[in-house]
Amino acid sequence: MKKEFKIGLAAIASLIILFFGINYLKGINLFKSESYYHVDYTEVNGLALSSPVYANGFKVGLVRDIQYNYNKPGHITVGIDMDNNMKIPVGSKAELVTEMLGTVKMNLILNYGEETYIAPGDTIEGYANNGIMAKAEKDLLPQVEQMMPKLDSILSSLNKLLADPALGNTLKNAEKITASLNQTSNHLQKLMSNDIPKLTGNVTTITEDLKVISANLKGIDYAGTFNKIDETLKNVYALTDKLNRKDNTIGLLLNDPELYNNLNATSENAASLLKDLQERPKRYVHFSLFGRKDK
Repeated sequence: MKKEFKIGLAAIASLIILFFGINYLKGINLFKSESYYHVDYTEVNGLALSSPVYANGFKVGLVRDIQYNYNKPGHITVGIDMDNNMKIPVGSKAELVTEMLGTVKMNLILNYGEETYIAPGDTIEGYANNGIMAKAEKDLLPQVEQMMPKLDSILSSLNKLLADPALGNTLKNAEKITASLNQTSNHLQKLMSNDIPKLTGNVTTITEDLKVISANLKGIDYAGTFNKIDETLKNVYALTDKLNRKDNTIGLLLNDPELYNNLNATSENAASLLKDLQERPKRYVHFSLFGRKDK
C-alpha cells in the first residue's frame, strides 16, 4: 500500500513539474501576478500562442489564447497576459507586424497622452500591419506573375542562342580578338619603353637647338640691317634713274635709238671689213721679197 502511494505521489509531482516546465518554456511565469486583456482583430496573420507582446521593443506579456468571435463574425479575439505593473492607457492599440521570416509579433502602441487606463479584462483595439512582406505580396507578386510568360520566352530564346553554333564561333573570334589585343598591348608597351624615350630625347635636342637659334636671332641688329637694305634700294633706284636719262653715256646707249643704230651700223661695217679682209687679204697687205714693184 505504501509503495502504491509513493508511486502515485511521484506521478503527481511529475505532472506538476511537467506543467510548470511547459509553461516556463512558453515564457509563462505562474508565480507572477498578471493581468488579462482581450484584443480584437479582423485577421491575425498566423499569430501563434505564447507569442511575446512588446511595448517600445520590450517584452511585457504573452499571447495566451486565440479564439474566433462567433458573436461578431469576421473578428478574432486574442487573449494576452500582461504584467500587473503594466498600465495600458485608453486609446492604445495592439499592432500585429509580419516580419521578414514570416513570424508575427504584437506591439502595443500606447496612448501616452491619456491619463485613464484600460481595466484588466477589457478589450483593446487591434489591427494588422502586414509590413514589407504584405507589400511584396500585394505589389511585387502580381508583377512577377506578369513577368513569368516573358521569362519563359527569354529562357527559350537563351536556350536557342546557346544551342546555336554561331555562338561558339563568336567566342572563338572573341578569343582571337583578345589575343590580337594582347599583342597590340605588348607592341605599345615596347613602343612606350623604347621609341618614346628616344623621340622625347630628339624633341629635347630640337628644343635646345631652337633656343640657340633664338638666342642668335636676338643678337642680330635688325635696325642696321634694314638701314643697309634701304641704302642699297636707294642706290638701285638712283642707278635705274640714270639709266633712264639721256645725260650720261649708258643712258644714251640705252635710250638713244640713233646712237644705237650708228653703233649697230659700225659693228656691221667692222664685221664686213673683217670678212673682206679674211677673204681678200692681198688687197690690204702687200709683201715682196725683192721690194715693191711700181705699176
